[in-house]
Amino acid sequence: MANMDVNEFREFGKAAIDWVADYLENVRDREVLPSVEPGYLHNMIPSEIPEHGDHWKSIMEDFKRCILPGITHWQSPNFHAFYPSQTSYSSIVGETLAAGLGVVGFSWICSPACTELEVIMMNWLGQLLNLPKCFLNCDDGNGGGIIQGSASESIFVAVLVAREQAVRRLKVEHPELTEAEIRGRMVAYTSDQSNSAVEKSGILGAIKMRLLPANDDCVLRGSTLIKAVEEDKANGLFPVIMVATLGTTGTCAYDKLEEIGPYCNENNIWLHIDAAYAGASFCLPEYAWIKKGLEAADSLNFNLHKWLFVNFDCCAMWFKDANRITDAFSVDRIYLQHKYQGQSKAPDYRHWQIQLGRRFRSLKVWVTLKTMGAEKIRELIRFHISLAQKLEAYARADDRFEVTSSTLALVCFRLKGEDALSKQLLENITKRKKIYMIPATFQGKFILRFMIGGIDPQPADIDYAWNEIKTQTDVLLGVDENGNDVSVKDIIKQEMFEKEKPIGMITESLNGLVLANEKAK
Repeated sequence: MANMDVNEFREFGKAAIDWVADYLENVRDREVLPSVEPGYLHNMIPSEIPEHGDHWKSIMEDFKRCILPGITHWQSPNFHAFYPSQTSYSSIVGETLAAGLGVVGFSWICSPACTELEVIMMNWLGQLLNLPKCFLNCDDGNGGGIIQGSASESIFVAVLVAREQAVRRLKVEHPELTEAEIRGRMVAYTSDQSNSAVEKSGILGAIKMRLLPANDDCVLRGSTLIKAVEEDKANGLFPVIMVATLGTTGTCAYDKLEEIGPYCNENNIWLHIDAAYAGASFCLPEYAWIKKGLEAADSLNFNLHKWLFVNFDCCAMWFKDANRITDAFSVDRIYLQHKYQGQSKAPDYRHWQIQLGRRFRSLKVWVTLKTMGAEKIRELIRFHISLAQKLEAYARADDRFEVTSSTLALVCFRLKGEDALSKQLLENITKRKKIYMIPATFQGKFILRFMIGGIDPQPADIDYAWNEIKTQTDVLLGVDENGNDVSVKDIIKQEMFEKEKPIGMITESLNGLVLANEKAK
């Protein structure tokens, strides 16, 4: 087959959509982690491009045979690691439409709908999240938003804009210094609990990024920032940007914006807020306290692909004064110019980002928000929080565990005693591939993070996850939560009841549990 014609495209497309629908509907039945070793795919796929094309049916079979076994199932309700990357059927449709249009929307004239829909969607999102109006394009100020690819990209953009703004200001304030000397003295700040992307943005942006110590609750306080900045000023350094976090990676802690913000504003320090996950909670009035002090920020980001049901990649980023980013990033060539440029309702987004070209991401945002509506979004977010609270209640009711923190849809807990117990428990659970969690540290202790994820998490999924955690704890400790000796056969019987598995499917599991129990004793 030399190329795919439109009829074959229709057939392939329908088959692919049917497969995706079946996959998502039944994804919870799959082991959440793959059972492959590094290099597995290199042994299955030829090392060179084929001379002649293959039929789409053969490609689909190869997809199921080669690709699917190496997939970690992020959309499974048994995926409780990292933060979620939740999608929705409406978002997938929007992504498909955008791919079909093939728009490259770096300027208004390239596709007016691409630019203007993004402006409108960023205002919709800002209103949904109850952001201060100064960040919105519809306000009288210079605020505005853009859809970037990820939080990492947004943080990097913020660092670059802050750096260039500071260079221009400091060249005027310090005419005795060369530009190279000014750049060499610049310093940025963040919490030692911030995402690794923040530290990486300092490396990429050629600016020293100081990781300031958070308190015992993983919160960065204003006094810590003030002390660090004053020390650096005394040593002749130039503080440039503070990247605060609302929802740290480890425990979803929130830096004290009301303490950090005013000081940054008073000292010409750009304040960027990374709210990649927790930003979704801004739509709930009962969680308005999380964003207290947000009005002091110069820029902020929030990932729709984490908790607003839009598939990856899709990160909303707002600026209080959009002129500051266009001043820093604008490079205008004759082939990029058009007669409508410069209008607030029709920005040329190439000036707001690193790359020139950009995808029509706002289309999948529009389809998703228009399909779901604000009420449904708030309902689902509250539901996910209730699922986390269900898991938390299970953990608190079991005297063998301690809950170290719980906020939004993340619960952090551990086995009481030495870290080795929790480490071994997590290792055993991960090997079984029934659920997937990752560790973190809290107050110097090893903890387990349980995040609500997947396309359609339900209370039964929490019951299943807790049964897995409890059962593996029983095996590890050799006794149940009441101190009674545990029978491996009783554990298997309980597992069969929970998942209704036939005997033939649990033989391997039984053998593994027997060995683990003997080892524990």
